[in-house]
Amino acid sequence: MTDATAEQAEVPEKSGKKGMIIGAILAVVGAVGGYVLTTSGLLPIGGEPAAEKAEEAEENKPAKALPKVGFVDLAPVVVSVNTSDSRHLKFHAQLEVNAPYMADVEKMKPRIMDVLNGYLRAVEVSDLEDSLALIRIRGHLLRRIEIVVGEGRVRDVLVIEFVLN
Repeated sequence: MTDATAEQAEVPEKSGKKGMIIGAILAVVGAVGGYVLTTSGLLPIGGEPAAEKAEEAEENKPAKALPKVGFVDLAPVVVSVNTSDSRHLKFHAQLEVNAPYMADVEKMKPRIMDVLNGYLRAVEVSDLEDSLALIRIRGHLLRRIEIVVGEGRVRDVLVIEFVLN
């Protein structure tokens, strides 16, 4: 044999016990560290203490005061809709108004009703039959009412009745 093959044959094999011991120690240390981090609430997964602390904080927190608002009832409106047959839309709404402006909005009710009638008469039947029609109509009416009474006075339009016959 040559010298190169003789040297390879004489090298003893390493048993690998040292690597397995180090691996086992690291696995145990990692498992213990993960358990401690999770149960202490430092990791957001699995631990109960963080959830319990959040619930306790929520229970002890006082409820926010409701905004100071009032409601202005608008008269129900029945308008004929632009179709070949005689279809009607019955619409009734209330306005959610910031409390300091209640008197101002009450004073402007005739103008608000005029805007409401004008808009509802111009709406097409196909627009009313859409599933998102009510949301769209509320948005359009709120914008038009804000133009009439001024920005920041009316918070929302609450639809009480919306019937297409």
